[in-house]
Amino acid sequence: MSETYTGGCACGAIRYEIPGEPFFMNHCQCRDCQRKSGTGHGSYLTFAADGVKLSGDATQWDMVADSGNVKTRAFCPRCGSPVYLRFSAMPQIFTVHAASLDDPGRYKPQAVTYRMRAQAWDYLDPALPAFDKMPPG
Repeated sequence: MSETYTGGCACGAIRYEIPGEPFFMNHCQCRDCQRKSGTGHGSYLTFAADGVKLSGDATQWDMVADSGNVKTRAFCPRCGSPVYLRFSAMPQIFTVHAASLDDPGRYKPQAVTYRMRAQAWDYLDPALPAFDKMPPG
């Protein structure tokens, strides 16, 4: 059995515990992730939503993703740290920001998504598989 993934926001007001291993770890270069991060991409771990434990009250913001589906970004109203995402079309998954992990070294990117939106100055490992949008399921 794997060790629980734990993390939260910078000030500690929001915390999570996630059993099991992520089934996808990616860098996303869509414009939303660029704007959210203030850099060229966001880095994420995606898990099954079953068993996720959350504490603290996140502020949530719904927006329409490049896919056309609604995604909900959750962040701390106190410190502003982005913590997790939910997707209306996929309620069975739970996604966290890699830097929100207590041990960010557990993040091992497997792919780059939305490469079609990449900024030339945002250099990512060229050995990672890159997809113009999301890879086929």
